[in-house]
Amino acid sequence: MDLELRDRVIIVTGGSNGIGLKVVRTLVEEGARVVTCARDEARMKEALAPLMAEHGDQLLAHPCDVVEASTVNELVDAAVQRFGTIDGLVCNAGRSRISTFATTTDDDWRDELELKFWGVLNPVRAAHAHLHDSGNGSIVVMNAILARQPEPRLVASAAARAGLLNLTRSLATELAADGIRVNTVSLGLIATGQWRRRFEESGTELTWEQWSTELAADRGVPLGRLGTTSEVAPTVAFLLSRRSSYTTGASIDIGGGVARYV
Repeated sequence: MDLELRDRVIIVTGGSNGIGLKVVRTLVEEGARVVTCARDEARMKEALAPLMAEHGDQLLAHPCDVVEASTVNELVDAAVQRFGTIDGLVCNAGRSRISTFATTTDDDWRDELELKFWGVLNPVRAAHAHLHDSGNGSIVVMNAILARQPEPRLVASAAARAGLLNLTRSLATELAADGIRVNTVSLGLIATGQWRRRFEESGTELTWEQWSTELAADRGVPLGRLGTTSEVAPTVAFLLSRRSSYTTGASIDIGGGVARYV
C-alpha cells in the first residue's frame, strides 16, 4: 500500500535511537522528508550517519531539547527553511522514571511532568501554523499503555503519561477545526536499547531471548515476547499518512495484547 508520504515533511523528536530512529528510517524510506532532533548532537549524528549516507537529501538533524521552547522554535524554523513546510509531527522524546511514591522527590515529579507535557506542548505550539497550512496536518504522540494501567515502580511516569493521554485527546478535539489530526500510539514492552542495557546489567546467565521471554511472561504479555521497533514504526507512518485521514483522537496499543482495562 502506498501511504502517500512522498515529499511530506515530518518532524520526529527523539530520533537518535530506539523507536524514534526506526520511525525516521521508515518515513524516509517511504519518501518523506524528515527533520529529527536530540539533545546530544554528536550521538545523533553518529546514529544517523548510515541513513544520511543513503538519504541525505531527505533528512535534517538538528539539536534540540524539547522542554526548551526556544530550541524547539529553532528546530521548526530550520525545518521550514530546509523543506518549506511541515505536514506531520511525531512527539517521541521521553523516558520512563523508575521510582515509587516514597522515592520520588519533588524535583523528580517536576522533571517527569515537564518532559511529558512540554515535550508535546512546545513542538505542537511551534509547528501549529504550518500543520494548519498543510491541509492534512497530523500529530502522533508516543505514549505507553502504562497511562491506563499504572505500575508500582513507575508511579511518576504513570501519572504523567495518564495526563498526557488526556491532553492528547483534548488536542485532537480542539485542533480538528484547524484540519490537524492528533493520535496516540501507546506502547508496551518494546525491545529497545533500554531493555538491552538492563539485560546486560542483570548479570544473568540466560540468553537475551530467554531473559526477554521471561520478562514478557512476568509482565503478562499474551504474545509471550517483547515487541520490536519494526512493529511500531509502520503504525506511526500510517497515522501520519492520508490513508488515516478520518482517524483522530485514537489511542492504538502496541503491546502484545497487554491490557488490564476494557
